[in-house]
Amino acid sequence: MTLLSVKKLGLTISGTPILRDVDLDVDAGEIVGLIGESGSGKSMTALAVMHLTPVGAEKTGSVRLDGKELVGLHDRQMCFFRGTEIGMIFQEPMTALNPVMTIGDQVAETVRVHKRVGRTEAMVVARDALGRVELPEDRFPLSLYPHELSGGQRQRVGIAMAIALRPRLLIADEPTTALDVTTQAQILDLLKRLVDEDGMGLLLITHDLAVVAGLADRIAIMRYGEVVEAGETGEVFREMRHPYTRALFEASRHQPVRLAPEVRPDAVPVLDVRGVVRDYPVARRRLFAPRRFFRAVDGVSFVIHKGENVGLVGESGCGKSTLSRAILALEAIQGGHIHVEGEPVGTGASFAARRKMQIVFQDPYGSFNPRQRVGKLICEPFHLLGAEAPTGADRDRRIAEALDNVGLRSSDALKYIHEFSGGQRQRIAIARALIIHPALIVLDEAVSALDVSIRAQILDLLADLSDRMMLSYLFISHDLTVVRSITDRVLVMKAGRIVEEGETEALFRNPQHPYTRQLIAAAPHLDRALAARDIMGGNNG
Repeated sequence: MTLLSVKKLGLTISGTPILRDVDLDVDAGEIVGLIGESGSGKSMTALAVMHLTPVGAEKTGSVRLDGKELVGLHDRQMCFFRGTEIGMIFQEPMTALNPVMTIGDQVAETVRVHKRVGRTEAMVVARDALGRVELPEDRFPLSLYPHELSGGQRQRVGIAMAIALRPRLLIADEPTTALDVTTQAQILDLLKRLVDEDGMGLLLITHDLAVVAGLADRIAIMRYGEVVEAGETGEVFREMRHPYTRALFEASRHQPVRLAPEVRPDAVPVLDVRGVVRDYPVARRRLFAPRRFFRAVDGVSFVIHKGENVGLVGESGCGKSTLSRAILALEAIQGGHIHVEGEPVGTGASFAARRKMQIVFQDPYGSFNPRQRVGKLICEPFHLLGAEAPTGADRDRRIAEALDNVGLRSSDALKYIHEFSGGQRQRIAIARALIIHPALIVLDEAVSALDVSIRAQILDLLADLSDRMMLSYLFISHDLTVVRSITDRVLVMKAGRIVEEGETEALFRNPQHPYTRQLIAAAPHLDRALAARDIMGGNNG
């Protein structure tokens, strides 16, 4: 039975066409994947269904929920459908949740708005919803605040808000993009279980083909506001009639071409980490209780050689980011030592040591000052050069060189960061890291927020820069597919320790530690998901 029927949906905002003739169906008990790159119209389609489009938006066509036409309803009329008939899960739980409200009150608020019940009754419903998303009362009381939960737990709260009134349709907009692989697998399993239990339809919006290949019954692929291909998941991946579908598929499996670095054991390592310990004080439970500490990094040792790319993987909270901050001399360590090309690194590290390292962040837009032109943003690291910092024409030449190295034009230095796409912004972030010719670049989830085709371009760029300039990378990521494609060696971190390390392909093919095997098994894998689907299809036949 068709639950959601979208026919020839069109959307314009202030006269600009956003969606054109979108056709989409979701049946009760069915999972439909909506795939496409940023700007393809995926999220805007969901917002159009929910009547959450911006001011100035005009819709045409039809959106029917169980036969009831939604296009043309007033906002007050549509309010009945939101929450009770349609629930929505957003991509970033920390921004979707209110930081000053308890999780119980936030879930209960949905109930009180739509059911006109008292707080006590709403809290009972909230407790039941949180229990259904595996946040039991004995471990997760209603009085907790979002900041007291992990990323995966916050996403479960967001799901509890969406399903509290057991809607018939659930829309999940990139619900696992920011999560590590094991937490992502848990959230996807949870969504599948809720669909099975309630018989609701699920519209799963994502750019990750491996996720939908393993989960969705049918998929629709969007580009430039249109659905270019749709059908049963296995059939779409077998046929791939549209060139854009084939391009997405190839980008998802893309492997950058790299030259194996020539490692000289007698050479001074670019990065030498030995027995590093990082402790954080824990709040006292009693006034005169002894001071306690949490060990975030516990005796970590490894080296990175010139031109070598090393991956650092592990779940959220394992200590990856703490370790990277210590390497970059942003946090003190309580034990061990860190050297970059023989120079000691610490909170009082010299500019000579700091200029040997740069970082590329996950969110390029958030890491730039939007009021400054690109030229000024790129040359920010020049302050580490002191009196040697270039000026005048030499400064302009260095900026142009950095932009050229990442495939941009020298004229881009005069633009502002909002004038660029997400992939171009990440190229600018890489240019900023390159401009003082560091020996080591720390890439902290540098491609996790990018679409598959843009991700492939950035990985090719990183591989080329590493080969041409003999750059060394510490590549921190929860995306094991990316780590496998770009790194020479991998370090697996759990609870502050390196539990396994080795050459990338050898480690992925024959992991030794149970935790490594758990990570690899949890990671979505496109070919593996399609093979499993073919097996299931054969068994069903």
